[in-house]
Amino acid sequence: MQKTIPCVLMRGGTSRGPFFRAEWLPEDVGKRDRVLLSAMGSPHELQVDGLGGGNSLTSKVAIVSRSTRPGCDVDYLFAQVSVDRELVDTRPNCGNMLSAVGPFAIDQGIVPAGDGETRVRIYNVNTRSTIDALVQTPDGRTEYEGNASIDGVPGTGAPIRLNFLDAWGSVTGKVFPTGHLQDIIDGVAVTCIDAAMPMMIVRAASLGAAGNETPAQLDANLSLVERLEALRREAGRRMGLGEVTDSVIPKPVLVSAGKHGDMVVSRYFTPHKCHRSHAVTGAIGVATAFVTPGTVAFDLGAMRSPGVHRIEVAHPAGRIEVDVELRSASSSLEVRGAGLIRTARKIMEGQLYVPAHLF
Repeated sequence: MQKTIPCVLMRGGTSRGPFFRAEWLPEDVGKRDRVLLSAMGSPHELQVDGLGGGNSLTSKVAIVSRSTRPGCDVDYLFAQVSVDRELVDTRPNCGNMLSAVGPFAIDQGIVPAGDGETRVRIYNVNTRSTIDALVQTPDGRTEYEGNASIDGVPGTGAPIRLNFLDAWGSVTGKVFPTGHLQDIIDGVAVTCIDAAMPMMIVRAASLGAAGNETPAQLDANLSLVERLEALRREAGRRMGLGEVTDSVIPKPVLVSAGKHGDMVVSRYFTPHKCHRSHAVTGAIGVATAFVTPGTVAFDLGAMRSPGVHRIEVAHPAGRIEVDVELRSASSSLEVRGAGLIRTARKIMEGQLYVPAHLF
């Protein structure tokens, strides 16, 4: 016997996956995760028996519910479903999938659409952070078509503005969880940062890389990947995340200098393969490190004054522009907000079949 559950397949930013309202899934976490593994077709390298695309970027799930938190419209729980293991990780956030949460909430009637533009305040359950999504709603309906383009996605769509309000230190309690702007791990200088996503940032040159390699070239460099993973595990312990072997956080990132003082080149790992483009949350974290004096990324750019600065995070498929707000704090500057533009698209809506015994 098979059971049907409602499902909406959506692209959010450069990622794709099924969206569910929380009430469509089992309340029990173990049963819920088994349903998600079946829905995606995991574990299997091609995910041939489910909705997954055989890649971490297309093996993601969004679970949305009406929020009971003051000032918030919806709660968003992100789940990273492993392609080749029976593992569902709900520790990280995904800013690309986040792009489609606002449109999904409006289409589902959770948030009433305004005339012209609708603000959806999203509470990310994974990282306990709040994000405003500004969705285009002419005539009181979600608009997916438009002229905005993002690198890593063909075509154009309606712009969705994401403003991260309190993502700094939301997972570990501190922007720099180790208490240092730089740490030395096995002789390598790294910056451990919790800004929208817990990450370990390393200069590419410190590991013998140029920083502008393709994802395929980096994935094929097994010694580099192994070294990066060893550094990541120790960084996770120092950040208070415990044993992170079976977790996708912290994310390891290689950075190098860009073409001008407001650009940083980033190679973001997910964590065992290089991202084909870049995570939105990762771009927020990289930009934060880039404008913070003392990090391994700071010397790659230029000195800045208080105000809003547009930072370009260059990645294998192009770039992400992040507007970073800097404010004076004691004797230095700190990031108080960040925003960027994404697009999303509803691909399919219908009934998903899963084995009834999973419930």
